[in-house]
Amino acid sequence: MPSMTTSKVSRWDQHGREHTVQVSKSGVQRVLVCGTCGWRRSAQFLPWLKAEEHLAEEHQATVDPSDS
Repeated sequence: MPSMTTSKVSRWDQHGREHTVQVSKSGVQRVLVCGTCGWRRSAQFLPWLKAEEHLAEEHQATVDPSDS
């Protein structure tokens, strides 16, 4: 039985609000869940890129907190 690991992708919008997508991994499959709107998606390849795209398109959250 594969172990489950979780990471997150966070971005801020122009109003200073943080939006986060949790990326859970079990085996080769990853599940993305947005903490703001509840959006869910399965992804096998490039899950962090898909999370960044969702945050930018749906929440206009493009500021990376780790860049400051």
